[in-house]
Amino acid sequence: MKPPTKTKSAKLVKKKVPVRPLPAKKPIPSADKKLKVAPGLDFREFEALRRQLDLSLEELTVRLGLSRAKIEKRKATGRLTPDESGKVVCYARLLGHAVHLFGALEEARQWLKTPQGRLHGAVPLDYAKTDLGAREVENLLTELAYGIKS
Repeated sequence: MKPPTKTKSAKLVKKKVPVRPLPAKKPIPSADKKLKVAPGLDFREFEALRRQLDLSLEELTVRLGLSRAKIEKRKATGRLTPDESGKVVCYARLLGHAVHLFGALEEARQWLKTPQGRLHGAVPLDYAKTDLGAREVENLLTELAYGIKS
């Protein structure tokens, strides 16, 4: 028996696909070059957080672990340091999470300023002074959002 012969319609047609060049690699900075650190937030972000949390300048300064003199200096220069900016962003993130959970700014503020049994009776804004404490507060907010009881 003869094998079947190929017809013209059975031939595979190869399409030419344009080849794109790989993106250029960025050079790795050498050890002798200093990496630039991004500047901190504008001081107005600190003020905006203070107003949103409805705290006095002194209350927020203490909760962020800063001195009054440092805050006055930052106010004069108009910028926070990267570390200070990180703390402001952390508190803003907690506030946003609480607003999302409770549905309103006032209820979120109230919860963040009230001692919570699941934080060993601590006030969430005080508990969040450290990175680990802030994560605990965020975890608690997540658990409350999903109805998890521990």
